[in-house]
Parts: sequence; C-alpha cells; structure tokens
Amino acid sequence: MTGPIESFAPVKATRAFDEVIRQLRERIDSGQLRPGDRLPPERELATQFEVSRNTVREAFRMLEITGMIELRRGATGGAFICEGRSELVTQSLSDMMRLAAFSLSDLTEARLWLSSLVTRLACERADDEALAPLQANVDEAKAAAAAGDWTRVARVNIEFHNVLAELTGNPVLVIIQRSVMGTMAEISAALGPIRTDATVKSRVRILKHLRAGDADAAVREMERNLKRVHSLWLAEAGESTRGPEPSERGSTRW
Repeated sequence: MTGPIESFAPVKATRAFDEVIRQLRERIDSGQLRPGDRLPPERELATQFEVSRNTVREAFRMLEITGMIELRRGATGGAFICEGRSELVTQSLSDMMRLAAFSLSDLTEARLWLSSLVTRLACERADDEALAPLQANVDEAKAAAAAGDWTRVARVNIEFHNVLAELTGNPVLVIIQRSVMGTMAEISAALGPIRTDATVKSRVRILKHLRAGDADAAVREMERNLKRVHSLWLAEAGESTRGPEPSERGSTRW
C-alpha cells in the first residue's frame, strides 16, 4: 500500500454507475492506486461518492469483469487492484471501436470463435469439482431472472464467459476473454439488457453438456445462443452481420 487513499469526489452524473467506474479507473491509470492496493469498504466509498452501496457494488462487479480489481471474500477480503493489466486491453478495444477501427459485427464474430474454443477446452479440462463456480454463476443468473432483475442477469451472463475461460487453465485465454467481455459489458450497458431468461436456460444446457463431457454439444449450444444474442445486438445497433449467419430473433425482445 502506497499510503492513505485520497477521498473520491461525490458523484453528480446522471449515470452514477459509470461515474464511479470512471473515477476508480482514473486512479488506477494514474498510478494513485497500484496493484495489490485495497480499496476502501463499500460503505465508505458510497459515502464519498454520495451513492448507494448497491451502486458501488455493481461498479465493483463490472471492474472485476474487466480484470481491474479482484473481489476477495472472508475476514481479510475486500476489493483489491489486480496485478495484471488486462484492463488496458479492454480499454484499447473500446477505444478502437469508438475510432471505428472495427465494428460491432467484427467483435461479435471474433467473440463467437473465441467462445467456441474456450468452451471446448473447458469441457476437456474441467472436472465436476472445477465446475462448481460455473454452477454458482448459473444459479445466480436464475435467481436474478426470477426476480426480473435483467441488468443483474446481463452482468452475471457476461461473467459466465470469464469463469468458463478460467476452467481452460490457460492464462492467456483468460486475459483475452476478459478483455473481450469487458467491451461486451459496455455494449450491453449501452443497449440495455435483454429481458428474457433464454440465455440463462442456455447456460443450464451448456453446464449439463460440460458435466457429461460432451464438448461438441456444449459448443453447439454456446454458438446457438451467441448467434441469437448477436443478431439482437447487431439489429439494435443498426449493423449488418459478417461471418456466421445469426439465428432468428424468435420470441426474444427488449
């Protein structure tokens, strides 16, 4: 720890969630917060930002998805700045999109192939015990869907891909997956959550195939659902698709 952390400024933006993330990112990028540093508790940050603890909690979860912080449990737990710098890759992907270096259709096509590879490797390398975090993720998504909390469902569904990547045991794939999913999280936040539990049900089927060791079935289910989601996102963004043809919209809608 380099010393006491200077208090954050109260959040006055309309989208408090984004402003909390922005301020934390600025501290990390400037070096005021270094790898290994522990952030103040949620309650203290909520007071400094003048937002609810839930807003801080959601910001933490998004920063965890992008690989900027690690959330640890237990008496010595809390939010810690990660040693890795995968967030720089994430930020670069987002910046490149804003500069029109590539399109949403380019990103979704790459995500499809990456997710297929990750799913196959995870199926080959993970045993039942290793699948426990994935089961916890699916259970959380089901609970959020039952409560109609679609923003939470979207966040948990994105984190599913990061957990799956960790099951491959390949740190490079983990970093790449987190960078891609961090950008996907920004897109999801911009377009708004899909108000259906179709992806949650797909996750249940994927987990079933993983437990059975059926990599081909798991990959087919992953690709089917991703094509469906991608077709919705691309239609919402007004883009045409490239690569694999997306599935029909069906009953899913915003």
